[in-house]
Amino acid sequence: MGDLVHRSKICIVPEKPTVKQAFVEPFSQPIRTGVHGGVKAWYKATVDEELPTTIDHVVAAIGS
Repeated sequence: MGDLVHRSKICIVPEKPTVKQAFVEPFSQPIRTGVHGGVKAWYKATVDEELPTTIDHVVAAIGS
């Protein structure tokens, strides 16, 4: 097996029922996730603020 190159240290903190904050060391600003569009409709969620879903962040990471 190869050498460990990187290990992500992430803390997920619920902000509201549909909003979470992901704190990634060593960055001080959280990544906020929530619901919007079809996901919001699927869950019949009422939200104050539409935010990218966790899946949006995964797709963006794979595409970059």
